[in-house]
Amino acid sequence: MFNYKIQFLLFSLIIACGITSCREAYTPKPPAYFRIDYPEHAYQHYDSSCNFVFDYPIYATLEDDKDRNSEPCWFNIVYTPFDARLHLSYKRVENLEHFFILTKDSRELVYKHTVKADAIRENLILTDQEGVSGKLYELDGSTATALQFFVTDSLQHFLRGSLYFNSQINRDSMDPIIDFLTVDIKHMINSLEWK
Repeated sequence: MFNYKIQFLLFSLIIACGITSCREAYTPKPPAYFRIDYPEHAYQHYDSSCNFVFDYPIYATLEDDKDRNSEPCWFNIVYTPFDARLHLSYKRVENLEHFFILTKDSRELVYKHTVKADAIRENLILTDQEGVSGKLYELDGSTATALQFFVTDSLQHFLRGSLYFNSQINRDSMDPIIDFLTVDIKHMINSLEWK
């Protein structure tokens, strides 16, 4: 009788080992993101009825800002392939005090994102065009905007821009797109001329 118990246990153990060893081991797949095919950087000239001209990408479209608070010469560059838009707002500088107010407001709008930003890098903009200088702000972290800038001649013209996506920012997947659009935005800034 004792012999049958040992044989039954051995038989059960062999069957259990056989059943569990035949299964394939589960290996979790690493997180992945969709592959994005980027278009070639190519630009077209925009001659606005406002006081500036610049180049913008051929795969982007220009739209007037339809917000109820928008002013003349406020518009968006829409990057349809990336579900993003660059909000541009132009202001005429009235005097030196107004210039300081515009730069202060622009800086405050950037630094409202410090709650979510891991870092904010300020880069001075100096172009080959006469009277075009400003600041480019690159924001890291889970901020609503990844890039903002302003350019001015300090006397008459002030143009501010901010890049937004129509989806929640996941920097791991969005950084390549942000880098791609940053090239376009820097080209736009370098091609900007005041009228």
